[in-house]
Amino acid sequence: MINKVILIGNVGADPEVRTLESGVKVARIRLATTERIYNRQTQEAREHTEWHTVTLWRNMADTADRFVRKGSQIYIEGRIRSNEWTGNDGAKRYGIEIMADDLKLLGRRGDSPAGQQQGGYGQQGAYGQQAVPAAGAPSTAAPQEPSLPSPADDIDDLPF
Repeated sequence: MINKVILIGNVGADPEVRTLESGVKVARIRLATTERIYNRQTQEAREHTEWHTVTLWRNMADTADRFVRKGSQIYIEGRIRSNEWTGNDGAKRYGIEIMADDLKLLGRRGDSPAGQQQGGYGQQGAYGQQAVPAAGAPSTAAPQEPSLPSPADDIDDLPF
């Protein structure tokens, strides 16, 4: 059986981050994915936005806390988890969330509000992904002179 989700979208609000009594960090992110739907009969395109609740644990929660802000573009790989609970009014409630297994920060340095507030994400990887040092790891990235963008910096040049 396979339960796998891949999302690329924009964060709708700053992450909600908590630390449990055990010291484990957990973050919750609201992620918007938008698809353009073209109606051939009316020759009109409309957009449909879907909102996803993403839960991140431990190091990914710490990364989200430090680098993800409203408007950030991120890549998430994870699993769908459905929840059922009883509300205060006694009615059954249902919800779906994405349990993240992988988080990648997308966009060029300074593109997102987090990059502007915190001086960038760190070294930039292929396809505009940002490499973030693991929690507690020393940063080896020294400030560099701005350079002209290379083709690998163009986020519109993704292979999919």
